[in-house]
Amino acid sequence: MDLDGGNLSTVTTGVQAIPIRSTRHGALYQFTQQNLPACKPVLTPATVITTFLLMGFIFIPVGFITLRASISVVEIVDRYDIDCVPEEFRNNKVAYIKDDSLTKNCSRFLKVLKPMRAPIYIYYQLDNYYQNHRRYVKSRSDQQLLHGLGYNDTSSCKPLESSHDLPVVPCGLIAWSLFNDTYTFSRGPTELKVNRKNIAWKSDRDQKYGKHVYPFNFQNGTLIGGGKLDPSIPLSDQEDLIVWMRTAALPSFRKLYGKIEEDLDADDVIVVHLKNNYNTYSFGGKKKLVLSTSSWLGGKNDFLGVANLFVGSFCILISIVFLLLHVKNPRPYGDTTYLSWNRKIVAS
Repeated sequence: MDLDGGNLSTVTTGVQAIPIRSTRHGALYQFTQQNLPACKPVLTPATVITTFLLMGFIFIPVGFITLRASISVVEIVDRYDIDCVPEEFRNNKVAYIKDDSLTKNCSRFLKVLKPMRAPIYIYYQLDNYYQNHRRYVKSRSDQQLLHGLGYNDTSSCKPLESSHDLPVVPCGLIAWSLFNDTYTFSRGPTELKVNRKNIAWKSDRDQKYGKHVYPFNFQNGTLIGGGKLDPSIPLSDQEDLIVWMRTAALPSFRKLYGKIEEDLDADDVIVVHLKNNYNTYSFGGKKKLVLSTSSWLGGKNDFLGVANLFVGSFCILISIVFLLLHVKNPRPYGDTTYLSWNRKIVAS
């Protein structure tokens, strides 16, 4: 069988005829020697200048559109981790957050500067929190989250795979450190309802967390990490846990807490009643509450628009520079005097 299109020839010896394959004209030989037919465009000055101009004319409008979409998003960001510590504990915040006998209630007042159209997304933002640490990321058992106590191999959850010689569901450092600050909102005398359903990915709820898997022996150890889970609710319905278990890639991240499905008008004052339970003081972390609308492009992110504007402006600048160089020093086509070997022949 001829695999590469080569030809066969034979060489006769004293014993038998030995076939010899000629592959110098086969497709494989041409491919390896880069002799296959290919498009080889000639990059003339006019082609290069036109290409850069077209790229600039494409990137700049896209940049303006995406930047406008980002600017249309209204955000309210409030850092509360310092102000929600009583004055007498400001010098020892860790002792305050670890003392369960002290109340952690706190009230914040947020003023709406621009109208915010529903749905309004509520995020908690953590800074200087490395969820991407290798040991932290590996400390979980996806099979246990799906099958519960029926899956016994939870060695990946170390050091929190069991407590009091009983398995822990869900096990691991990620679940153990579940965020447990809580928020309620009101506008004047009216409480704003927070919808905490459908805040996690549907694929996660349906495929990664068992509908008949319930928390077991969770946060019963001597060292309590974060929030507790209702043992009567299956993991597939505990969406705050599902959101938390999807670890962030960067040390500053936001996670969805819920949605306010009412419009907020400009100059409205939102009263936030929160419980400052989560300990970020031990490692110098920060906690922020974020209220945000969305656009067709998602949340507020100016980087995409600025990057498109920068690339488009740079392409137009390069095309102008090339055009000026081409006008100042044009090179006629087919002028062989530019070839050094030709000058040597003429001189001889």
